[in-house]
Amino acid sequence: MSLVELIARADARGLAASGLACLDRCVPLLDGDDEALRPLWALLAAADADADGTCGAAGRDWAEGLAQVRDKLAGPDAGGEDEAVVLARRMLEAAPAACTGPALRTWADACSVASLRIHRLLDPVGAAAREADVPRDGGTEGLPPLVAAELRRQTGVLELLAERGAAGLRPALEVSTEGRRVLRAVVSRRARGRA
Repeated sequence: MSLVELIARADARGLAASGLACLDRCVPLLDGDDEALRPLWALLAAADADADGTCGAAGRDWAEGLAQVRDKLAGPDAGGEDEAVVLARRMLEAAPAACTGPALRTWADACSVASLRIHRLLDPVGAAAREADVPRDGGTEGLPPLVAAELRRQTGVLELLAERGAAGLRPALEVSTEGRRVLRAVVSRRARGRA
């Protein structure tokens, strides 16, 4: 299935994990440490997705955890920041306070688009195509390496959650951690290049 199809079929836990994973991989742009989103991952792991499309009991704690993460990653006014940082901040700001299906689906979809855009902006090989949208309904052929890897990670996270449910959260977090390390290295190289 394509990424678009996976997002359309995902349950509340899958959607929350998908959006959270995209944001987690982009934490280096927000000057956050590797543990910044760990409380939200822990909430998802402890939750049972309800039949009504919510994240179960964790939904009540989601808003509080999200507020704490926003405080931790609060940065300066975005006026002077580049597009990649602004997109990462918008992902965090747009996270729904309620862990419900429709809001999560909208957020997960927006995070997917934003994260792919960020990776395209930061990919040194993809400089010529930075303005183009990344297609999410096909494979990775023709995409710059950083973007192709992010598309595979997004698809992998959703597949893990669809196949394994709550048991897919740990490997999904591992996929996200790998992507965060890659992006942190890219951000570090970019900062050195600007110095």
